[in-house]
Amino acid sequence: MPKETEIQETPIAYELAKRQKEISVAEFFTKNRHLLGFDNKRKALLMAVKEAVDNSLDACEESRALPEINVEIIQMAEFKYKVVVEDNGPGIVKKQIPNIFAKLLYGSKFHTLKQARGQQGIGISAAVLYGQLTTGRPVKITSRVSKKEPAFYYELNIDTQNNKPVIAKEETVEWPKDHGTKVEIDLEAEYLKGSQSVDEYLKQTAVINPHVTIIYTNPKSEQVIYARATDKMPAEPKEIKPHPYGVEVGMLMDKLRWTESRTLQSFLTSEFSRVGPGTAKEICEHAAVLPNSKPSQVSRDMAEKIIQGIQKTKIIAPPTDCLSPIGQELLEKGLRKEIKAEFYCSTSRPPAVYRGNPFIIEAGIAFGGEIPKEEKVNILRFANRVPLLYQEGACGMTNAIMETNWKPYGLQQSGDSIPFGPAVVLVHMSSVWVPFTSESKEAIAHYAEIIKEIKLALQECGRLLGTYVRKKYRISEQIERANMFEKYIPEIADSLSVLTKEKKEKILQGLQKMLVKPEIKQEIIQEDEDDKLYKMEFDKKENEEIKEEN
Repeated sequence: MPKETEIQETPIAYELAKRQKEISVAEFFTKNRHLLGFDNKRKALLMAVKEAVDNSLDACEESRALPEINVEIIQMAEFKYKVVVEDNGPGIVKKQIPNIFAKLLYGSKFHTLKQARGQQGIGISAAVLYGQLTTGRPVKITSRVSKKEPAFYYELNIDTQNNKPVIAKEETVEWPKDHGTKVEIDLEAEYLKGSQSVDEYLKQTAVINPHVTIIYTNPKSEQVIYARATDKMPAEPKEIKPHPYGVEVGMLMDKLRWTESRTLQSFLTSEFSRVGPGTAKEICEHAAVLPNSKPSQVSRDMAEKIIQGIQKTKIIAPPTDCLSPIGQELLEKGLRKEIKAEFYCSTSRPPAVYRGNPFIIEAGIAFGGEIPKEEKVNILRFANRVPLLYQEGACGMTNAIMETNWKPYGLQQSGDSIPFGPAVVLVHMSSVWVPFTSESKEAIAHYAEIIKEIKLALQECGRLLGTYVRKKYRISEQIERANMFEKYIPEIADSLSVLTKEKKEKILQGLQKMLVKPEIKQEIIQEDEDDKLYKMEFDKKENEEIKEEN
């Protein structure tokens, strides 16, 4: 008989192992919907509209059709709404409809390096998931790819345990549009106007996309039309391959494992942008690796040496035809269309690179007019033509605005804080991969290269604003002095009339002719000379700061 102490019990690890199982991405986001931005009713409404509109705009631009987007929000009951978004895009192929709307992490842009609004393949399916969780109702989709083909109608749910679409209804329907897509989502939400509302999102979308027409009907049946300011479509971005400077060891090893190239040299030239045969050979030399090595036989140590070889090799910056910036002229048109001010300026910076990803920073300022004076400047943040309404304080764009010295430009500022004054400051980032801080895509990460470019763009606009503000101040000061002098003109005319025996009316006419115009004209000439000196001094200081940063 074995002793009682010698009896072996089953280790607890076996019991724990029975409880472990795979979690689908849909199941994960069911319990963590706040990560996608659906953390309160008001924000949920905005996110649903945003994801549907972003998809529509991308589809229209890819098919080179001037976008016309209809957005309607219908209140069904207290905290229950229906969001309807309809576009004139290319439509969706029938077999792709279920996966696009009812499967998370499914899309065409995650593996594509070119500018696009969507990146992760989560957006619209996350809105569908939220609607399903809060109302139990399926999403309704109508889509047509051509007037020669029928329109297809689907009602879809998401199988959260397996992250798969469940087709509740499928049929062919009559639809007046020749091509396009219509999405209807029922969800639990709350409609409120304000700075973080659907209304503000659509207004800002119209600012940053001047080629778009948006027809918006809110839950109170009030219709707003944001007409396009230009018929010119943005340049179509082209897909590029990753740049060597952005690759990491694990990513390189994955590419080496799956490549069809037979040699390391051909692998480098075929898998990366800006790498020709000569550059690939130079990378191999710096890495002390043979160019004709087989990619499948490259070890982890060799991969590290290749990464070091890449860093030692001078490689041309990635091409920028993968980007589609708005441009200085259209950016200013967008500001003028939706913001009533007295002064506008904008700039578009030359392309730059972070982690091998090309990007362009654009900035604009609207000043005066109907913009409130005694408040902080209104900051408009955009990434790939999409407004960012939440997490302003956590965004690299806000950080760059706070680090910029606005006092020389005529705005009040206390230390490193958001400036005060009647101004709207706009910052836009175009990139093949925008570094968002979370899946909800609400704030830009604080990369040093990005912050630097934003500050330089703001300084370019700031100089123009400073010139205008100083000129305006000088002229108003001169007019004020002239107006004060004008009060005493009758008394002066009386005295001169007595002394000179001239008629008072003639003296009055002479005094009023010399009152304002010549002095103000001379003041403007002097101000222009002052501005030239100021700009020279500012450029000198700015160049010194850039040298110090480098």
